[in-house]
Amino acid sequence: MAVIHHTDLKPTKLELLTAWLPSRPWYQRGAGEPELAKAGGFRLDDPQGEVGIEFMVVTDTSGTQPISYLVPLTYRGAPLEGAEHALVGTMEHGVLGRRWAYDGCHDPVLVALLPALIEGQVQAQDQNTSDTPDREVARSYIGDGPAPTGFSATAVDDHEGTELPAPDGAALRLHRVLRPSPDAPVLPPGATGHVTGSWQMPDGTRARGLFVVLRTGARA
Repeated sequence: MAVIHHTDLKPTKLELLTAWLPSRPWYQRGAGEPELAKAGGFRLDDPQGEVGIEFMVVTDTSGTQPISYLVPLTYRGAPLEGAEHALVGTMEHGVLGRRWAYDGCHDPVLVALLPALIEGQVQAQDQNTSDTPDREVARSYIGDGPAPTGFSATAVDDHEGTELPAPDGAALRLHRVLRPSPDAPVLPPGATGHVTGSWQMPDGTRARGLFVVLRTGARA
């Protein structure tokens, strides 16, 4: 079980993301630098208890319309070897000391837990409270047999999201640019599982949409 420490971070997560987001191909540029607010998200527990795992939703209001992004992050007490390209930044944690924050799509611990989340083998946890499930996160899996595993942490970004491939042709797609969907989500051909979640809009309303989609076999 991850323990949530309510303490100071220097710099803050939002400060790190303000500098990092514009470097991503899926970032939709506004009038200036990002103006970010925390809008939601959830956590997963690392079975080994070593890596902090957070799926953070931030909303950028720097453009003409607010845009919300899904930003999976991992927090480590030492650098992740070979992942220099995925480093979002370092922070000083009031309890744990220096923490290295990574784009979680390049962290093998987070990537290994995603199929288990979709299959229901692990449960999304509240973003801010220890040992509390997040009931707003929903998942489904309709595949035959266990969910695919072996997804690569060599993630590929495009203008809307991030793809994580597996050797058997399966893929996980993370929707980085979030689209509110008031009805049941429309899944792409070949989808056998997904994760949906909720976040806060600037006007105070709650939005819901697709976070992750699992496809099996060749891409349609």
